[in-house]
Amino acid sequence: MIGDELEVSGALRAELRVGVVSSVSAQSVKVNLAHAGEVGGQYIRSHRYGRGEVGELVLIEAQQSLLLGRITEVSLPDRDRTEITQDFDGARQVDAIGFIRLLGSVHAVTLRIQAGIAAYPRLGDRVFSAPGAFVARIPNLTDAGLDGRSPSVSLNLGQVSGDSGFPIAVTPEKLFGRHCAILGSTGGGKSWTTARILEECRRYKAKIILLDATSEYRSLTGNDMLHRHVGRPIHVADGSREVGIPPTDFSEGDLIALFQPSGKTQGPKLREAMKSLRLARLAPEIATNGVVRKISQSKVAYRQALNTGNNAAAVDDPNQPFDVALLHRQIVQECCYPDANNNADHWGPPSNELSYCSSLLTRIIGVVNSSSMACVFRPTTGTLAISDEIDAFLADHSKTIFRLCLSSIGYEFGAREVITNAIGRMLLLRARREEFRELPVLVVLDEAHNFLGKTVGGEDYELNLDAFELIAKEGRKYGLNVCLATQRPRDITEGVLSQMGTLLVHRLTNDRDREVVERACGEIDRSAAAFIPNLKQGEVALVGVDFPIPVTIQIMPPSQPPRSDGPSFQRLWNNDAP
Repeated sequence: MIGDELEVSGALRAELRVGVVSSVSAQSVKVNLAHAGEVGGQYIRSHRYGRGEVGELVLIEAQQSLLLGRITEVSLPDRDRTEITQDFDGARQVDAIGFIRLLGSVHAVTLRIQAGIAAYPRLGDRVFSAPGAFVARIPNLTDAGLDGRSPSVSLNLGQVSGDSGFPIAVTPEKLFGRHCAILGSTGGGKSWTTARILEECRRYKAKIILLDATSEYRSLTGNDMLHRHVGRPIHVADGSREVGIPPTDFSEGDLIALFQPSGKTQGPKLREAMKSLRLARLAPEIATNGVVRKISQSKVAYRQALNTGNNAAAVDDPNQPFDVALLHRQIVQECCYPDANNNADHWGPPSNELSYCSSLLTRIIGVVNSSSMACVFRPTTGTLAISDEIDAFLADHSKTIFRLCLSSIGYEFGAREVITNAIGRMLLLRARREEFRELPVLVVLDEAHNFLGKTVGGEDYELNLDAFELIAKEGRKYGLNVCLATQRPRDITEGVLSQMGTLLVHRLTNDRDREVVERACGEIDRSAAAFIPNLKQGEVALVGVDFPIPVTIQIMPPSQPPRSDGPSFQRLWNNDAP
């Protein structure tokens, strides 16, 4: 049947005729509907067609081509409104008018779909309900390279919305090629859509890194899964092992933002302490228990070590590692006069700058000893380094998904945001080294509104957490793509959403969220956006650069659904429950 309906004669079927064109404008047409007075739709080959219902996709005859449109409104002329009464049985004809928003053009021979209007219809041209098989093939019919043929790699997301039963599949290039965002209010089915996409990707040689913010994807099982967790979450997936993020994976800016120096004294002293500890790591002979002593000490050994080899350049390198646990002790040594009694070869006695740095020392000790940052500064014995685990995952061809649980990381000191940003930067650096060119990597960031568009640090040393924004802007050319899932699109920066070439939009009830979606995706038309608040649970509007025609899909439930349900009040509050 699908093969038959990929011909013009099959797409424009007499039993699917809706009506005829009665008015034409630049963006829409009016149609005299022939079946609006009927009680219900019509079943053809076990598939239901509305033949004039709001939201239905229709095909319009035009000069040497077809037009694809969506019915946005059905009404009666004022003079005929008395035809509809409470006892109306739908048995007689009514002179109804349908308003159709024009979406794109369909080639008369190949049925390829493109945005824009190739030729407008004439008065009296016929309008037909779009066959379900044709709607299901829209993602392929918009691809110039496929010309309607079935691709060898495709992701079966679900079926065309409505009582159609026609499956719909999308290629990874269209879904992830220009990045992807899954948007929707709580309860709309966003997590199930993410799980369904992951399930489909697992059928192929995919490489996916899933950053699980709430541990709801711990339900995923299989030999191709690799579960890892940061810290000590409440729920640990079977076979999961703890990983840590060593301070060496943090940039100097990350640490400065965490420690939040203030004023004109704390910042310079913090940077000087970092440089001294880098040199102590490069030349241990100048340090005592890892700390470079400066108060009333000679500068000779320090200068010799600094001028040895590449040490001078390495000390100024913000990515050069040092022992963060010694930072507060080194700052104390930095609070001294630059020389002793005008002797340039010795540092002077302690200065009163230490009193200005006391709050900084307290904060450094608090951050280093915080439970939220234990995975960075105080990992348990045997904890694996996340960079090593990612490398092992990428090298293992039997593994498809690397799930990292972040649920145990708290929000104090901006720990969750900074750690996630460090992971994103780590992946971007690998991408820039061309490590993903032959092995594309997809990063799925759940609850993305918690991590994107954030800043940490004080007013004097504020840090923008922009790693995933940079991935969205430049990662695609290196084989690093991102898929964001969020229930608050308005909290995602417009710069990030504008880089999302494909949007899977669930029900959005907040008008600000819908406005953000409309601005972020220029291909979404007003008529498609109007249906977003009314989408059913598990129903998505697929829009984007590669989808000039928005398609509504009922997502197929995943075989391993996420554990995203809340508590059952009926069971837990029941007086008769044990």
